Amino acid sequence: MRLTRTPDLRKGPVRFLVALLCLGGLGPAGCATPPPPDDPEAAESFRQTDDPLEPFNRAVFAVNVEVDRYVLKPVAYVYKEAVPEPVQDATGNFLQNLGSPVVFLNSVLQGDVDHAGETLLRFLINSTVGLAGTADVAGEMGFMRRDEDFGQTLAVWGADEGPYIMLPLLGPSNARDAVGLVVDHFADPWGYLRYEKFNYSRFGAEFIDARARNYDLLNDLERTSVDYYAAIRSLYRQNRRDAVRNGAEVELPSLPDIPDDEEELED
Repeated sequence: MRLTRTPDLRKGPVRFLVALLCLGGLGPAGCATPPPPDDPEAAESFRQTDDPLEPFNRAVFAVNVEVDRYVLKPVAYVYKEAVPEPVQDATGNFLQNLGSPVVFLNSVLQGDVDHAGETLLRFLINSTVGLAGTADVAGEMGFMRRDEDFGQTLAVWGADEGPYIMLPLLGPSNARDAVGLVVDHFADPWGYLRYEKFNYSRFGAEFIDARARNYDLLNDLERTSVDYYAAIRSLYRQNRRDAVRNGAEVELPSLPDIPDDEEELED
């Protein structure tokens, strides 16, 4: 995927929106204060972090963590442990197949004709021979899946990612990807079906499936991180930048094994 540099037309509106959020009731602590100009190292770190709403983002993150702890995590645990693995795989394949039209559209918008054709073939094969997408027959034939979304499309068009944003329930994002989420939502043809129960069920299934697949990773990350919020922010940015470059998920580094208190006492 080749990136082209074009003027960022969204930079002004995004910064204006951030300013409104900072002034609109968050108070003096609503936005992180930039370091003094005479401290270049701190200024560079602040620029790379690009988290002007950090106090507000951390508050949203704290709520998300509590929702995850008492709702998503227990449900994901039961799903992961009680549902047979083949059924989990079939569910994940089915949900991924439903996302194919959005992936196809963004591949076209990015000018990636080869991947657009591959995505179309995957959708046709898996929707028929693959039993409505529950089996990844196309993948076994060599047509590999790759995610594309409108956030990545904006990056290909030259838009910067903008400030980091922690969305309620939806988790980490940035200004560019948040816009992409909205566009992808309206571009999804399944959302126009007059079956609200299907859409709600799909939304819930995607949440549970994603949480179950990342169950051990998130648990280990929370347990071993000095700053869980900063760790999530760093991994999200690394993942998204890798996805923009080549559409592949980043291979996350292994986390150190920190013994539990009971294990320490036994030693």
